[in-house]
Amino acid sequence: MDQQPNTEGKKIFFLHPHSVIHQEMLDILIMAGYETYTLLDEKKSRKLLAKFPGSIMFINIDEGLKEPEWEVYIRGIMEDPKTKDSRLGIMSYNQDKTLMQKYLMDLAIPCGYIQLKLGLQESTKIILAALEANEARGRRKYIRADCEDDINATMNFKGDMDIFHGKILDISSAGIAARVEKSPVLTPNSLLREVQCKLRGGLFMTDMIFMGTRRDDKSNYIFLFDPKMSQDNKIAVHRYIKLCLQKYIDALKV
Repeated sequence: MDQQPNTEGKKIFFLHPHSVIHQEMLDILIMAGYETYTLLDEKKSRKLLAKFPGSIMFINIDEGLKEPEWEVYIRGIMEDPKTKDSRLGIMSYNQDKTLMQKYLMDLAIPCGYIQLKLGLQESTKIILAALEANEARGRRKYIRADCEDDINATMNFKGDMDIFHGKILDISSAGIAARVEKSPVLTPNSLLREVQCKLRGGLFMTDMIFMGTRRDDKSNYIFLFDPKMSQDNKIAVHRYIKLCLQKYIDALKV
């Protein structure tokens, strides 16, 4: 069982998310610093909640199970000692007041009943408020994703006499850690112009600031993105982080 200290934030799961959530809302949540995943398997979802106590899960009750089965499923999560610390929310296009009252009043769902007919903007606002109230981000400022195994996560930059190539090991909205070939001699806090980053199929160039090397591995270089990096490049980084997170949770055996 992996505890989630408040400094690390909480994992946020969307079970059977609607397509609009899968595409647009997740981008917004990732950019806001929330560690967000999508799930399509009810059994695995319960196991993940047991593995990561205190996680938050929003359930789309319009898909997967029939509504009475969802009620049984949700009650099971709330009553199971292994998952009772989870924080659940409901998402649905169903505006039936009796149904809403059952989840909000009878089951006392802590993260609310989000009416998707309100639209993406309003639904996102409600979810962000619920995540803030549940301190889902913790004290961390950025989500860091491991991409060491992704051969298509690379970077390169020009030095005075050569071009240096690096393998990106992990990435956040703030910057990257990379293993750089030829061990270039760089001055901490120096600005590197037009660093080329390749993230899967995406390719972009941005200025970066070299911060230093890791104490335990001098070939592991730390770079920060220029704060003036374009919005398009920021979106590319966040979407890649989303891909890395999803790959991790899809491969996780529980």
